[in-house]
Amino acid sequence: MTHSDIAIIGAPLDLGAGRRGVDMGPSALRVASLHPRLRALGCRVRDLGNIAVDQPESVAAGHERARYLDEIVRASRRLAGMVAKAAGEGATPLVLGGDHSVAVGTVSGMARHLRRRKASLGLIWMDAHADMNTPESSPSGNVHGMPLACIVGLGPRELSRIDGYAPKVDPRKVALVGIRDVDQLEKPQVKESGVRAFTMRDIDERGMRAILREALEVACDGTAGFHLSLDMDALDPREAPGVGTPVRGGLRYREAHLAMELICDSGRLLSLEVVEVNPVMDVANRTAELAVGLALSAMGKRIL
Repeated sequence: MTHSDIAIIGAPLDLGAGRRGVDMGPSALRVASLHPRLRALGCRVRDLGNIAVDQPESVAAGHERARYLDEIVRASRRLAGMVAKAAGEGATPLVLGGDHSVAVGTVSGMARHLRRRKASLGLIWMDAHADMNTPESSPSGNVHGMPLACIVGLGPRELSRIDGYAPKVDPRKVALVGIRDVDQLEKPQVKESGVRAFTMRDIDERGMRAILREALEVACDGTAGFHLSLDMDALDPREAPGVGTPVRGGLRYREAHLAMELICDSGRLLSLEVVEVNPVMDVANRTAELAVGLALSAMGKRIL
């Protein structure tokens, strides 16, 4: 498919994270010339603004094992509605996070859109972390460590059953790429879920081209296409210092761009989100600049 019409939606949510600052991520991405750079590719760009989110100073954390759960559910419902509407109008939703809990809203919206057409969604999840904790396994209670679990039907019911059903994506249609930091109690949940996980060791041994091609096969098998959820901590902190939970040994600059180029070449990308850009931790907006460059590669930018 072509991405001639892009609908940008900001999700300045940091209730799911343990470190403040990712609520400024959407602004940092916009400041990094996202709109004119997309237009230079020939895209029509509509910025739908930001969803309304609660601030942690104004609400109680609530559930100890899933902090700010009620507020994250409300934000996810708002985001799902905007994403479904944009997709229904023929646009490619581009969601700017915020912490990774926003993915529940994005994927719920895309799943709602496709379900109306009796179709299903695949998912490629690029991240240093598996994000498959549940309230019972999470060492922190931070919901940004749970969104993939929610999407495949394992997380808190309030999030996993938005629109009244779960899973939003069949775990057998999910490819998890680049993980290198998985909590001890989370590991069996990843292994038993049916999600196809590609660790950094897999990428080291086989190369990004082979891994991405296999991930695309997983996400495109019997689906209408796939959503890409890109957590900027998938990259090595030397490339992307402005993230909330950096982990050494991540993707290099060219590996990440190759992944985006292969995703674009597939012609099956339906929606995209970029999350966990934290300007508080960044250097001269480097991480947001890189994030915009990666989004452009996914949308069709080429060297020649």
